[in-house]
Amino acid sequence: MRKCIRCGTAMVEDCELVIWGFGSEYIQIKYDKKKRAFSGDLGTPKAAVCPNCGEVSMYVENTSKLKE
Repeated sequence: MRKCIRCGTAMVEDCELVIWGFGSEYIQIKYDKKKRAFSGDLGTPKAAVCPNCGEVSMYVENTSKLKE
């Protein structure tokens, strides 16, 4: 369960993220700190929405590639 960073309310998860004008539905993260680099497909991004204040949080479910 995700909690809203603004008001602490339980968020509605697993919402579809639609970005107009872009053809990609994947997030690519590049990280280079002391040559610990990651670049790859993390899957389809999802969104969580707070029913109380409207805060939106984007996330990916499979973070195992970031831990390698």
